[in-house]
Amino acid sequence: MCHMAVSKKKHQSYISVPSQIINSISQSSLESLLHSPKKKKTRSLNLLNTPRLLFFLIFCFCSLWMLKMWAKFDPKIPFPGQPCFISRQSSLLSRGLLSSQGTVGRNEEEIVEKSEFWKQPDGMGFRPCLEFSEKYKTESRGIVQERTKYLLVVVSGGMNQQRNQIVDAVVIARILGAALVVPILQVNVIWGDESEFSDIFDLDHFKSVLGGDVRIVNSLPSTHLMTRPVEEKTTPLHASPEWIRSRYIRRIRRDGVLLLRGLDSRLSKDLPSDLQKLRCKVAFHALRFAPHITEVGNRLSERMRSKGPYVALHLRMEKDVWVRTGCLPGLGPEYDQMISNERKARPKLLTSRSNMTYDQRKLAGLCPLNALEVARLLKALGAPKSARIYWAGGIPLGGKDTLLPLITEFPHFYNKEDLALQGELEPFAKRASLMAAIDYIVSERSDVFMASHGGNMGHAIQGQRAYAGHKKTIIPNKRQMLKYFMESSVGESEFSSIIQDLHHDSLGQPELRTSKAGRDVTKYPIPECMCNATVAHSTQ
Repeated sequence: MCHMAVSKKKHQSYISVPSQIINSISQSSLESLLHSPKKKKTRSLNLLNTPRLLFFLIFCFCSLWMLKMWAKFDPKIPFPGQPCFISRQSSLLSRGLLSSQGTVGRNEEEIVEKSEFWKQPDGMGFRPCLEFSEKYKTESRGIVQERTKYLLVVVSGGMNQQRNQIVDAVVIARILGAALVVPILQVNVIWGDESEFSDIFDLDHFKSVLGGDVRIVNSLPSTHLMTRPVEEKTTPLHASPEWIRSRYIRRIRRDGVLLLRGLDSRLSKDLPSDLQKLRCKVAFHALRFAPHITEVGNRLSERMRSKGPYVALHLRMEKDVWVRTGCLPGLGPEYDQMISNERKARPKLLTSRSNMTYDQRKLAGLCPLNALEVARLLKALGAPKSARIYWAGGIPLGGKDTLLPLITEFPHFYNKEDLALQGELEPFAKRASLMAAIDYIVSERSDVFMASHGGNMGHAIQGQRAYAGHKKTIIPNKRQMLKYFMESSVGESEFSSIIQDLHHDSLGQPELRTSKAGRDVTKYPIPECMCNATVAHSTQ
């Protein structure tokens, strides 16, 4: 509401109206509204002393202003809850989310959109193709009717780690010819997240997409409820379909139920073609996020794109990442000592090679990039200063001040909390898996994506973007580039040229999974899950 206060002694009225209205009224005309003349008392002017008429005039001005603002309203941009309160909008203007005459104008937007940095790689005509063999289709008819064998799977870790294990669970169920009970998500000890499968993923969609490949049930049938499932905890790394059958088929036929835990990286990455296609079908088609998560993620993505293309960064700078990788954050002696002490106290957390020094790890490309290195890399690859950047990930060690080198170089720098309306993220509070899903959606939909240090989310998004048409994905060539970051004698122009040469073939171009052993098809979907005219002809 716009407010009005009237002084009885001097017959003066004080009104609080938007600055746009005040600027549009000349000083003399404003005074003629506020001050009733003392000498000439005409009938028309005497009416101004009437509070009702004043209220009517103020109401008209406010209505006209609100109509004008409504005409310019963009539903994709966070909008203040009070029509007469514009400081929130002014803040967004200054940060680059809304059009502004004083900050980022049309000329700058045109420069951003025309920058070579946004150019997408040549997809070479590759497109998804999940054509299963006739043998697979014939076997499917019997498998989806299965009523005697059931596979129970408990998946652990963060959302993206759980996602990988769900993919493998579907494939293992197919290998065993068993029905799959909807995977159980183990409570995350670190974040205390108790989300279930249907809280994160669209369960009905999951069952519908895979209905012709594996029978999926919500729970064990009454005939199997009293069965004590055989629990298997010793599945080796990279187990083949032959090993899985020889180890489990007799048990599951005898007991009716098999319980598997700890499936992370247990299934071989080198599977028969039909099973590779099934992995792609699960990862890229069946595992869709729940509607309420997808809706919020899409809205935030639209806000990022409201002024043109944007970059998404998955920054791996949390305390546990530095501890697990055996690397130092480079934030000063205090933080370096903190990480060293934590690593000594919990040596099992170290996932990298323990016989290497920090410097050796760094130069071998085994450490996450810090904020300064990410900023220099993006700048060298041609990212304009006005580029809008969305950053995904947890709060870095040292707090958000750690990100200052990035924010200084690229001031239009946002995360989901910056973009969301008040209360928009409340349903996801204290649900780390759901928050990670929102980050996943905004990152996957970006024009350019880069992860500072691999990881499950980075790998999953890389594969998803490849499957979607090879959208630009920067894969930092850390092993080759970091020595140039340390050479102060290299000028900025020469540095940029070197970095661009090193990343010429690391921008998301099509790459064959089979060019290196052990590659995951959900990260490199060619040739099993994508084909062009040449590949399609050669595989027939």
